[in-house]
Amino acid sequence: MPNLDRRAVRTLASSLGILALVLIGSTTQARTERPNILFLLVDDQRNDTLGCAGHPIVKTPVVDSLAAEGVRFRNAFVTTSICAASRASILTGVYERTHGYTFGKPPIRVAHMAKSYPAVLKEAGYRTGFIGKYGVRTEDKPEREIFDVFKPSPYYYILEQPDGSKRHATEIKGDQAIKFLKDNPHGKPFCLSISFNAPHAVDGDLEDHYPWPKATEGMYENVKIPAPRLGNSSIFDNHPEFLKDSMNRIRYGWRWDTPEKYQKNMKGYFRMLSGIDRVIGRIRNELENLDLDGSTVIIYMGDNGYYMGDRGFAGKWSHYEQSLRVPLIIYDPRMPKEQHGEVKDMMALNIDVPATMIALGGAEIPKHYQGRNLRSSLQSEDDHDGRVDFFCEHLMDHQNIPKWEGVRGNRHVYARYFEQQPVYEYLHDLDTDPDQLVNFASHSEYQKILKRMRIRCDELKSLYESSE
Repeated sequence: MPNLDRRAVRTLASSLGILALVLIGSTTQARTERPNILFLLVDDQRNDTLGCAGHPIVKTPVVDSLAAEGVRFRNAFVTTSICAASRASILTGVYERTHGYTFGKPPIRVAHMAKSYPAVLKEAGYRTGFIGKYGVRTEDKPEREIFDVFKPSPYYYILEQPDGSKRHATEIKGDQAIKFLKDNPHGKPFCLSISFNAPHAVDGDLEDHYPWPKATEGMYENVKIPAPRLGNSSIFDNHPEFLKDSMNRIRYGWRWDTPEKYQKNMKGYFRMLSGIDRVIGRIRNELENLDLDGSTVIIYMGDNGYYMGDRGFAGKWSHYEQSLRVPLIIYDPRMPKEQHGEVKDMMALNIDVPATMIALGGAEIPKHYQGRNLRSSLQSEDDHDGRVDFFCEHLMDHQNIPKWEGVRGNRHVYARYFEQQPVYEYLHDLDTDPDQLVNFASHSEYQKILKRMRIRCDELKSLYESSE
């Protein structure tokens, strides 16, 4: 009975009290099926740097509570491990190969932005907002049309305020988010995206890479951070020269190449993560104060992985697990308690997140989207959605970042650095070598698998090149 208005419900209530309660219950249910959506995106955070993921040092109690009350995806990945292309994929729901955007490339086309998740949700009646690091360029600048509130932040951490004081960018994003929540019209569903610059390093400052907020001053001071688990020099030495000379190694020399640098920068990095966690706590408190906590789905994700000295590398950009894996948590307060704290092993991708948000908002997912709606996995005990692999790539033009494309499967990982002469291929077997220390591409017993993975890579490459 969707066409009944409130007056009709009251009329029914006077004569058919029990039936009226059923009707009111159904309208309440309809409202809760269109929840508010809060999307939190963190820069340069790989999957294991959260307390809930088992990290023994970093303190993230608020994000841990989201995982304890929601669902954590243990196998979440990005399809391109760099902020620009990954954020473009999250906005548009498609691969880099399809939207064509990364650093140095033409802006995201109008057609893709017209079907971006904020555009679709706004058309569906949501109030949309964006706060923080935008990280992309767009054709014809449609942001003022698709966002009701658009507050992109500069690439600085310590910002001077009108009164002359200085505040950390992470804290300012919290202030802006709280204002958005307070200003939201009563009963109007919203989708607010908050994109943190942190804990991305300040690349132009080789002394203080990770400027943390005052609130986390002194954290980890008396802790000795263990050396990278995959930091043995023999692991780095086993790489081909084009990776030894890449930006991964150049930035290693900036950040991790001495014990003193490593301790200082890792503690700064962890303080920045803990600073984000504190701000998310402020935002959750405000949701509760405004009685919005029971109707707001919160999604937490990283935009790409991070090496932190593993393999003798810094940064991301390449095909290894440390580069591709990211945290992903979905907290839906409407979930039954027996599902709280679930950890899903199914593969989840950054391009799944926009499809999921649109589905949560009750809108139709654009047919050209290449990700999947994860909402069904939140409502099911099934831990497998049929995805057995995914295409991954890095296509940025940069002399120190080799381009590659590949397939990450449940067991085997294939990558080809296609601009090398000759083409350089990797094949990993995650069952026998989960740390990807051996390249099986030249092993005779793996030649059939190598051939199969090449064909699969070609199939997916062709599919996403032809998609629009």
